[in-house]
Amino acid sequence: MVGSFLRFYVHESDRAHGQPLWEWLLKEAERLGIRGGSAFRALAGFGKHRVLHERRFFELAGTEAIEVEFIVSDDETSTLLEAVQANGLSLFYARIPASFTRHPAAGTLTGAPCAGPLRANRPRSRRTAGRSPR
Repeated sequence: MVGSFLRFYVHESDRAHGQPLWEWLLKEAERLGIRGGSAFRALAGFGKHRVLHERRFFELAGTEAIEVEFIVSDDETSTLLEAVQANGLSLFYARIPASFTRHPAAGTLTGAPCAGPLRANRPRSRRTAGRSPR
C-alpha cells in the first residue's frame, strides 16, 4: 500500500477538548477508523524558539516534546488532517511518503520456519516452572 508516515510534534502540556493533545490525536484517529498510532516522549529536542528541552529531574513540567505517529493511506491522512483543522487546532507535523504492507504469516515464507517468540526458546527457571508462558 502507498500512503504517508504522519508525525505530529506536540508538547506534553498542549491540550485539546480537556485532555492532553497527544491523547486526543490518538482517540480521534481511532474514532476515524485509522488502524493504529503511537505516541513517544522525546529525550531531547529544540524547536522554532531554539530552546533545548531535555528530560531531566528539574525540567519544567509540560515542556517535553511528544511525537504522535501514524502510518496511513492518503485518504486516512486527509481525513485526520481535516479533523485537526475542524477542531481549530494548529499543529506542526511531517508527512513523509511511505509504502507499507503486512508481513506474510509464519510458514508462508521460503526458507527455515519461524522459531516463534524468543522467550519460547529460553530455558525456564525453577521459579517459573509450571506456569504457562505469557
